[in-house]
Amino acid sequence: MTIRTVASHSAEFKGKVESRQARVGIIGMGYVGLPLALLYSEQKFRITGFDIDQKKIDTLNAGGSYIFRITPEEIHTAQTSGLKATSNYAQLVEMDAIIICVPTPLNEYHEPDLSYITNTGHAIAPYLRAGQLVVLESTTYPGTTEEVLVPILENENKSGLKASRTRQISENSFYVAFSPEREDPGNTSVARRDIPKVVGGLDAEAAEAAAALYGAIFNRVVRVSSPAAAEMTKLLENIYRCVNIALVNELKLLSLRMGLDIWEVIEAASTKPFGFHPFYPGPGLGGHCIPVDPFYLSWKAKEWDFRTRFIELAGEINTGMPYHVIASVVSALNQRKKALNGARVLVLGVAYKRDIDDLRESPSLTIIELLQKEGAQVSYHDPYFPMVGRGRKYDLQMKCASLEDLGKYDCVLIVTDHSDYDYRRIVQESQLVVDTRNATKGIQSEKVVHC
Repeated sequence: MTIRTVASHSAEFKGKVESRQARVGIIGMGYVGLPLALLYSEQKFRITGFDIDQKKIDTLNAGGSYIFRITPEEIHTAQTSGLKATSNYAQLVEMDAIIICVPTPLNEYHEPDLSYITNTGHAIAPYLRAGQLVVLESTTYPGTTEEVLVPILENENKSGLKASRTRQISENSFYVAFSPEREDPGNTSVARRDIPKVVGGLDAEAAEAAAALYGAIFNRVVRVSSPAAAEMTKLLENIYRCVNIALVNELKLLSLRMGLDIWEVIEAASTKPFGFHPFYPGPGLGGHCIPVDPFYLSWKAKEWDFRTRFIELAGEINTGMPYHVIASVVSALNQRKKALNGARVLVLGVAYKRDIDDLRESPSLTIIELLQKEGAQVSYHDPYFPMVGRGRKYDLQMKCASLEDLGKYDCVLIVTDHSDYDYRRIVQESQLVVDTRNATKGIQSEKVVHC
């Protein structure tokens, strides 16, 4: 294939994108894939969402939503632009671009679990056709796209297709890139399209195609030299947050011993107009990225005979925070001549952060399990979760408790500081409040214990 043919293929793909004729398939209709699908639908692309969860497929096709901040009205509007959902992966053959947005959790040994990526690769390969663009968005270690995904696609497709690696491509080429997701559930201060999109292609042609695809919905596309560079970019972003949160968590533990208010200290330090960015302590890390990503890089570093000591220390501190919370509850109850064993404890908030309906890696789940292990009678309340059932790492089968008669609990434990809560009323009606989030700031009461 000549350079002119390469250029003409690039022009053809760009033309399809610009005319909104490009068919885009998004695999994984969760907290990353569904918002991405809606962005494309807003720009009048025909989007097909793929998922193995039939409940999600049925909900979307019925015009419903299963994510709190995405309304049924948004789904209806997207359907008018051609949004549909399916579990039939044979329809991938009709797509011009395939974007993979599947989970990448850790296994029980804190090692990367790439099964969702590999299973998706196996599902795509039989329907892969020449000229398609495949983009991985799932957070992972540098090298995953080239070392894990591409071999599956190349070895298992039916037409002997190969990923384009140079500009001297052939008619049997498909294109591969990595573009890290940058979703921040609950963040309403930055529009999704204003978040720059990082793209790393397997070659220049793949990068060009991916930049065109994302440039249609994002205001800025940032190209890097390779998929591995893009994968490392995502890890750096989240490790930066992980390390700094660990720092303030450790300083919080010291401040508690010294009788200092770490929140006051952070607020004062934040007045410095340069060289400081505030991070805040909490009961432990949650979400789909920060508790997971550092371990991906630490695991990969071993291949290079390198130990990421700084990152591992941060992970150790953050992982230990739920245990600090339990110790604080024990101490607070002891001060009132009560034992944790048999105590009635109400956990306020199970989402991993304020005002969202997302349980992924939430420290609340760990805290509830630790409390139960110590013999506490645990209830929870969260306005976003009428029930907490079973997940990858938990099986609680609990229903949301009422906020009436708070005085019947020996301890009310604030783990997630939702805006819906009336904290003054909670303190007034409770026997004891242990606050892990500084939610009771400004409320003077001997009932409140900060931890």
